[in-house]
Amino acid sequence: MTYLIAANVSIFVFDLIGGGSLSSMLCLDPAAVLSGQVWRLFTFVLVPTSMKPIWFAVSMFFYYSLGTTMEREWGTPKFTLFYLTGALLTLLAAFSSHLLFHSIWIYGMGLYYIHRSLFLAFATLYPDAPMLFYFVIPIKAKWLAALWLFLEVYDIISLPSYLLPILVLPLLSAILNYLLYFWQDIGSLFGRAQIQRQHQRSAQTINFQKAQKELRERRGYLHKCAVCGITDQDDPNMEFRYCSKCNGYYCYCADHINSHVHVQ
Repeated sequence: MTYLIAANVSIFVFDLIGGGSLSSMLCLDPAAVLSGQVWRLFTFVLVPTSMKPIWFAVSMFFYYSLGTTMEREWGTPKFTLFYLTGALLTLLAAFSSHLLFHSIWIYGMGLYYIHRSLFLAFATLYPDAPMLFYFVIPIKAKWLAALWLFLEVYDIISLPSYLLPILVLPLLSAILNYLLYFWQDIGSLFGRAQIQRQHQRSAQTINFQKAQKELRERRGYLHKCAVCGITDQDDPNMEFRYCSKCNGYYCYCADHINSHVHVQ
């Protein structure tokens, strides 16, 4: 990640001096590639996504923080592979847009969507990580990722139809790159949720909850300590445990679960 950021900063400085001439030679342009400028297939990831100094500095700091965190989490080989697959999918989106719809490719878009897939990956691994929306509003990473997806979909809906390939295909490439690395995690998440719902709806769970409710209504409490007699009605915050070493079904409060004499 450090080398990628360093390359972006270097090209940004050259662009400030040369009026953007270097980025125009290195950015992804399918028509130019088909005309023989094949180096663009490799250099587009080095092109800055913004030429405004403040936004460029903020974005570089933001994605450097995300990138170094993800690189520590995944390791350098997997992190590098993530960027490579993102670049390949971006190339596929660019040439599909050009060949199928004769669309232009927006300057700087290549790295933009690769970075967005990186942010989705970060928000999945660190959903509760605090971030500042517009540098002021504190928001968790998962909600910021959801907000970005919502805004992207809104832009697509509100755009004229002839502009759709320019945004839809790159967005799909970012989402697909994300899914390549998190498909199993998403499947496991939905699987656990389904098992939990089935457990909550099972006859055994429902009967147990019903029996607990009837017992509480009949006795006025559900748990009662066999030593001091305190109940969950006396102290709703008290924790109760049942001792597996006692000969019988004996309940104890948190104060006596480890200090009582076992009933034999």
